[in-house]
Amino acid sequence: MIDPKRLIFVVTIANMENPKRPARGPGFNLYWLYLLLFGLIVVSFFIVPDQQANVPITYMEFQEWVERRLVDKVVIVNKDLAEVYLTPEARELAEIQRRERRRLWGVAPFTFRVVSAEKLEELLQQKRIPYYVVERTDYLLIILQYVLPIVILIALWVFFMQRIGGRGAGGGGPTGIFSIGRSRAALFEGGNRVNITFADVAGLEEAKQEVQEIVEFLKNPQKFTRLGGKIPKGVLLVGPPGTGKTLLAKAVAGEAGVPFFSISGSDFVEMFVGVGAARVRDLFRQAKEKAPCIIFIDEIDAVGRIRSRTSVPISNDERENTLNQLLVEMDGFNTDAGIIVIAATNRPDVLDPALLRPGRFDRMIMIDRPDVKEREAIFRVHMKNLLVAPDVDVHKLALQTPGFVGADIANVCNEAALIAARKDRPAITMADFQEAIDKVIGGLERRSKVISPEERNIVAYHESGHAIAGWFLPHADPLVKVSIIPRGIAALGYAQYMPKEQYLYTKAQLLDVLSMTLAGRAAEEIIFSDISTGAQNDLERATQLAFAMVTQYGMSRLGHIAFRPNTEEFSFQKPYSEETARLIDAEVQHILQSAYERTKQLLQEKLSLLHALAQRLLEKEVLYQEEVEALLGPRPTKPHPEPAPTPS
Repeated sequence: MIDPKRLIFVVTIANMENPKRPARGPGFNLYWLYLLLFGLIVVSFFIVPDQQANVPITYMEFQEWVERRLVDKVVIVNKDLAEVYLTPEARELAEIQRRERRRLWGVAPFTFRVVSAEKLEELLQQKRIPYYVVERTDYLLIILQYVLPIVILIALWVFFMQRIGGRGAGGGGPTGIFSIGRSRAALFEGGNRVNITFADVAGLEEAKQEVQEIVEFLKNPQKFTRLGGKIPKGVLLVGPPGTGKTLLAKAVAGEAGVPFFSISGSDFVEMFVGVGAARVRDLFRQAKEKAPCIIFIDEIDAVGRIRSRTSVPISNDERENTLNQLLVEMDGFNTDAGIIVIAATNRPDVLDPALLRPGRFDRMIMIDRPDVKEREAIFRVHMKNLLVAPDVDVHKLALQTPGFVGADIANVCNEAALIAARKDRPAITMADFQEAIDKVIGGLERRSKVISPEERNIVAYHESGHAIAGWFLPHADPLVKVSIIPRGIAALGYAQYMPKEQYLYTKAQLLDVLSMTLAGRAAEEIIFSDISTGAQNDLERATQLAFAMVTQYGMSRLGHIAFRPNTEEFSFQKPYSEETARLIDAEVQHILQSAYERTKQLLQEKLSLLHALAQRLLEKEVLYQEEVEALLGPRPTKPHPEPAPTPS
């Protein structure tokens, strides 16, 4: 139950935080206008006489009533409809009363359609029955046929324009459709400042040093201008998703203390022609009024893609117009100092070269995946607000998470906290972090999944094959854990390794990786004389690596040549001939088959160890490095003999 005093206090504090903000009254809701229009239409059905509510009769009945002298008068409307009014004596008859329908204002007339107005008038003149010929306009019918559709179309148009145009941008000014060309950038200044600083950004030391110069220039420009230097107009943050590009931009906003505009690249692009360019102009107009300031454009590849160089009429003219306006605003004929543009993207290869040149984006800061030291620092940042047990080894966690970015590490810490809370632990233990890492890598553990003994046996030998190959191949990554517990959507087991922190790989290392990847399929063929669909993911990764060795790294019999794919937009031709394509396919098959035969030979030599490891897996389901070492012995230090080169 909400305490009213507390509610009043919260509202008062909210108003005190921004005293300059005027109190806003209740806004007008357009739905009330729709409701009023609907009510008027409904009321008109009851107020305006509706001819369809009259009592219809046939012409033969009318002739019978005329002969019986029951008709008092007749009104011929538009020579199309006859309204018959009966005498008071006729309305007393039971047969008439049964057919009448009384309304609020009196008795409804009887009506019939007129076939020939001249013959009807002649009949009424012969019988000396008064009649009147009138021209009547049905306003309700006109409204329903002509006015109402127009009103509905206008209402729908206004409704969709409000949805597209939003409620205005930047505070104040026009709203709805009149704000469709206004910038949607969020402004952070004064009491609305970003509270993130460089202390909240772990790792990224080189990137922080680059952007810190921008912060120092905004705080103390004389330090740079006295030597004739100029601050870069634009900084492009490039890196894989989750590495901290947006977080670094927020830290710049929190440290600089200047107005900060934040917008996404997709906010510029709209379905209407000219809207994107108008929003770019409005954004830089607001920035010039707030200068010195920073503009942050997230996911700039949505608007900064390379412009088409071909004559194919499929290009997005609206996006290109928006990009052209952005280029002009950043470094055109009329440029003002004091505006620094920071942009972020994970696809720099698709950006237009005119956007990347000096004068627009002078600096390109690469934010790569963190190494082991940076991962350890990121773990410590995310553990500040966690209740961690003394047995948690942060360095070991950093070693077990190679390839993880900041977002993955934040997810691991959060999952570990949830797992510890689910188990009612007083603090988060190392086991909780281990389980969280397994969950992030392989997915949710599914012990309740029903697996037949035959399938479980296949999975055990499959994963044992990976473990044996990874243990005895010299360039393979050291094994951390092997499990046959189902995880995720389709994974029935997995083996976890600890990759080395390296950037260059030799051909021997890649061949060992291929052999280890295909070891699961090889173990199935050796033990069961058959193969299963469990190696689908292994085959995909092995094929991708083999194609990279042939077409990109020059590690094949085709020679030292790279067949890079053609990056030209709307180009449907390969950068090599069909004969070369056949040679590439044949070489990939040769590399994969050689790696497969090599790992089969290794597993046949270690067949007794393969059986022992698979049986232990069936018993315990999860084996760690110490248990595997107890079964297989210490990992050999001497290099495994390389396969003999196959003659060309």
